[in-house]
Amino acid sequence: MKKFDINRRKFLKSAMLAGVGGISAPKVFSMENGVGKMSVDDGLAAKISKCRTLGSGKSAMKVSAIGFGCMGMTYNRSSHPGKQECIKLIRNAVERGVSLFDTAIIYGPFNNEELVGEALEPFRGNVLASTKFGHEIVNGKGTGRQDSRPETIKRYCDDSLRRLRTDCIELFYQHRFDPTVPIEDVAGTIGELIKAGKVRRWGLCEVGVDIIRKAHAVQPLTAVQSEYHIMWRAVENNGVLNLCEELGIGFVPYSPLNRGFLGGNINEYTVFDKNNDNRQSLPRFTHKAIRSNLRIVEILNKFGRERGMTSSQISLAWLLSRSPVILPIPGTTKISHLEENLRSLEFSISIKDWKMLESEISKIPVVGDRYNAEQQRQIRG
Repeated sequence: MKKFDINRRKFLKSAMLAGVGGISAPKVFSMENGVGKMSVDDGLAAKISKCRTLGSGKSAMKVSAIGFGCMGMTYNRSSHPGKQECIKLIRNAVERGVSLFDTAIIYGPFNNEELVGEALEPFRGNVLASTKFGHEIVNGKGTGRQDSRPETIKRYCDDSLRRLRTDCIELFYQHRFDPTVPIEDVAGTIGELIKAGKVRRWGLCEVGVDIIRKAHAVQPLTAVQSEYHIMWRAVENNGVLNLCEELGIGFVPYSPLNRGFLGGNINEYTVFDKNNDNRQSLPRFTHKAIRSNLRIVEILNKFGRERGMTSSQISLAWLLSRSPVILPIPGTTKISHLEENLRSLEFSISIKDWKMLESEISKIPVVGDRYNAEQQRQIRG
């Protein structure tokens, strides 16, 4: 394993210099020969050659080992670049071998799907987009309620197809469980959409083992998406991750860097946009919680310095080591962070070293719940 001196500022500066060129036609679609290596063009730019498979059988989907979460480009983050800059970044990610891009109807609402649809239109057939239904939207705004009635799912599906500029949704998640609609009915509706050729595969978000089993029995799932990172490991204890491995369902951790916190760029003085950043309402992002939880980032930094890795790379590499069914979808609006994330695949850490890291982190209690009470009520895991 490589050992060299590195710090985040130097890494990001060199990555930025590597990524300022224009976007050329995609050349990196030979991921089926993925051997777990990163190829490097032009001296520094990283490209993925490693892939993973979400789901099994007819529901399987083979994609790059790290995906791209697009939410923060338009939604729930304090600042984002302009539309054209976001499109350029997404296409840069495609050029580097990323082949799974995650969005949702509620992100915006609507404009995140539109952004992803425009950015990926030239690459149809080579890359895949996942999106999500389930949040009720009235007059262009989310109500905070869920709506997974069959007629709503079908309407949302047609709307998403138009915004994504495609004729089939590759992976359609139920964003949150709707307690008023049996999950078997949701699965049946998705089955109809699959037969109609409008949806290829489906998944669930933030649900428990009973719901997963019931849904999978009606229409096999490709993926389950839940929050999972080194500060939040509930899926290891509630049976969800084990069940995904048992049933051959992929597991997609969202917020794999704890909404940017594990990257080390957030501290107790960070100010979040009250109008467009949900972190300002989350208990884990109060000044007190941040101040206490930064001790975890310090441990990651120390561990990383000894191995030539940033805290973000340590966090992503740790996730990838947990199970072959795991595929994280970190998001970013910066080319330097994209470069940093992709290079997580470059490193190999021993089981002994991972256990040592986990032991050190376990000594520090995480302060603050991940969601406020209203948001937590929507979680069924």
